[in-house]
Amino acid sequence: MIYFDSAATTLQKPASVPAAVADAIDTMTTPGRGDHPAARMAADLMLRCRMEAAELFDVPTPENVILTSNATHGLNIAIRSLVSPGDTVVISGYEHNAVTRPLRDIGRVSCRIVNGRLFDPRQMIEGFRRAVDGGVKAVICTHTSNVFGYTLPMDEIAGICRERGVPLIVDASQSAGIQPVSLRRWGAAYTAMPGHKGLYGPQGTGLLLCGEGQTARPLLAGGTGSLSLQQEMPDFLPDRLEAGTQNVHGAAGLLAGLRFVRAQGLEKIRRQRAERPPPAGSAGNPGGPSGGAGRRRAGGPSLRSPGPPDRRHGGNWYPAVLRLYLQHAGGGGNRPANALKSRRRGNAH
Repeated sequence: MIYFDSAATTLQKPASVPAAVADAIDTMTTPGRGDHPAARMAADLMLRCRMEAAELFDVPTPENVILTSNATHGLNIAIRSLVSPGDTVVISGYEHNAVTRPLRDIGRVSCRIVNGRLFDPRQMIEGFRRAVDGGVKAVICTHTSNVFGYTLPMDEIAGICRERGVPLIVDASQSAGIQPVSLRRWGAAYTAMPGHKGLYGPQGTGLLLCGEGQTARPLLAGGTGSLSLQQEMPDFLPDRLEAGTQNVHGAAGLLAGLRFVRAQGLEKIRRQRAERPPPAGSAGNPGGPSGGAGRRRAGGPSLRSPGPPDRRHGGNWYPAVLRLYLQHAGGGGNRPANALKSRRRGNAH
């Protein structure tokens, strides 16, 4: 079977992933809700999943690895923890609506959009250098575009954020498991990623990497298996951000996927992508995990069709439409209804 949709979801997974899910279904319950063997096995599994992710993504402590349902879930936690109505943020012109919709939903968020020619990292760096100045609450930036396969110069963007003291949120949906992602090196406040793309995990899994000292705002309040008599959410990670019964079975598959990625090594994974010949009659090869996104360094040729952002397809808005959409304070008259309707397909994150 030739499969070309891994930028949305990786279908062809290592045999260890479904095997791990099946084993967890047969043997594990919910961590923190009992002291019997099935609950203890689940707690140990969740810890091992955090530890594996912390090693792969250079997170200082496993407790700062939050298990989410997808990248959108993690991005919502991160964005809503840092951004409030009336704030100014900086984003690239390549953001997914998993970023733009939460910003619009917060309301009255002023967005500075850094646009630049595809595969021109110097122009992108200069654009961020000009945009990130006084009064910016956060920088939110995709690592690799889900439309163009364009990898932004994240090391340099992160350096600008550190120099200016502005928190950085990274959307690593198309790069995690294929390119180096380092929370510590970037100094990012948060980095979000799905489990079901380059990490080979099941759908309904994801990770949010939290930088040291971040006081995240929970999206949900409820049971955590800890401090049950306290009516506020715990003030420590990961419990603060993981309310309710967790997806232990998904975490088992994600752990198997993380181990597969670490065993293969990112260099081998990237080399396999680069060496794979394109299909006959095509300009690139979108097959394999993450569908080609992130398989070339910024400045190299695109593995997706070049050209301006297209409102008919998922991923990017024309900047004018995006600016109007984000700055709309609520209500009816200014909402770009036609643009919304035109983006209902092909934009899963």
